[in-house]
Amino acid sequence: MKKLILGIAIVASAFVFGQKGDANAKLQEANKAAMDAYNAKNYSAAAPKFLEVYNLLKTNGQDDKIYMYYAGLSYALANNSDESIKIYTDLVNSGFTGVQTTYTAKDKKSGQVVPLDKTTWDLMKKNPDYSDFKTEQSASVEPDLYETLTTLLLNAKKPAEALVIIEKGLAKYPNNTKLKDAQGTAYYESGNTDKFMANLKEQLAKNPNDATNWYNLGVIQSKNPATTEDAIASFKKATEIKPDFDNAYQNLVYTVIGDDAKTVEQINALRKDKPDEATKLIDGRRERFAKALPYAEGWYKAAPENLDAVTALKEIYVVTKNMDKVKEMKAKEAELSAKAKTK
Repeated sequence: MKKLILGIAIVASAFVFGQKGDANAKLQEANKAAMDAYNAKNYSAAAPKFLEVYNLLKTNGQDDKIYMYYAGLSYALANNSDESIKIYTDLVNSGFTGVQTTYTAKDKKSGQVVPLDKTTWDLMKKNPDYSDFKTEQSASVEPDLYETLTTLLLNAKKPAEALVIIEKGLAKYPNNTKLKDAQGTAYYESGNTDKFMANLKEQLAKNPNDATNWYNLGVIQSKNPATTEDAIASFKKATEIKPDFDNAYQNLVYTVIGDDAKTVEQINALRKDKPDEATKLIDGRRERFAKALPYAEGWYKAAPENLDAVTALKEIYVVTKNMDKVKEMKAKEAELSAKAKTK
């Protein structure tokens, strides 16, 4: 699953209320504690403080959900997925976008630009001591809500719940590539491979140079004997786009060779009574290993310190009777095995 990447610049708000001093002091204190904790990357401490700010504001008639958003973000950064999922789900269901309008005016005497609430800003327009009245609207965070909640749910192994959020998000943002990618993952993790494959093909039609999607398509195709050749073509496409894609080379090797243990078992069972049939199987096995050889060499080139890559290449050289290379790979295999033991 893709790593959750989060990060926004949280800016301290200028609170303007007609509140009693005690309430205002509590609010300012909670806000400062939340900001200080967040900036110090103490996210587990910042989250409940942002919620405290939200609740204090709500008690005084201001339902400013941006502080719920900050709390949800902080919980996610603190790896408290359960609390973060609760908050993000509430925000998504509430239709929260995070869009905020800020109001400013310039004090002619000091030359400073001062933040104002809308009511004061409207009143100040009549005051000759102020000029340059401006409003600015922040960007919507709604796409981020859907993306982050989806990632949190997938990381929590809740693909069915993630699909509900993804479909809701795509209804609003049909061209959101992160949600489309996540949809494929959710289909796969929920066992719906047909929809996963359809999703991959849709993504590849839009971006045929996505090596990861070609690889993922190959993985699904390789699970069905009827689409083995399709899987090989998909894995090859992934390596063409990304020449160091070691996992794609690995899957190419194993897909081309097939179930070798089963083949060897069949050969051994036929050697005595049906030697001709055993010979055919041996010849077929050698052909498959020869076909897999360039992919195994590509795997080794992409991951020269990978013991599995070295062992696979050695075994292919054994079957294709390249004994000089067998000797070379045995030495490399011994080297890597010794390194592994010292770790």
